[in-house]
Amino acid sequence: MLLACSAAAGHAQGSSCEDIRAQIDAKVRATGVNDFSLSILDADAPSSGRVVGSCQLGTKKIIYERSAAAGQPAQPGQAPQQPRPKPKSAPIITECKDGSVSMGGDCKS
Repeated sequence: MLLACSAAAGHAQGSSCEDIRAQIDAKVRATGVNDFSLSILDADAPSSGRVVGSCQLGTKKIIYERSAAAGQPAQPGQAPQQPRPKPKSAPIITECKDGSVSMGGDCKS
């Protein structure tokens, strides 16, 4: 019983940024999109991508950007690439200041 309580307490401290990034990566790939990157930046750092999550109690953000190669025309002799579907808008995975993880970016209790 004590072991179960200590495991739950460790989880309450929140998921690591890499764990959350991996969850987001899996969700995007499940939509068929493969030409993208996810970056972990400080929450106040400027970025050109879309914020798709946050971590480390709101001090970091996870940014989604399509790869530059995704929009480039095919080289001569190469088969044209099929257009990739846009990822469906999914709720933002957010680690709240209390350490809990919320879907949709809403940390209000």
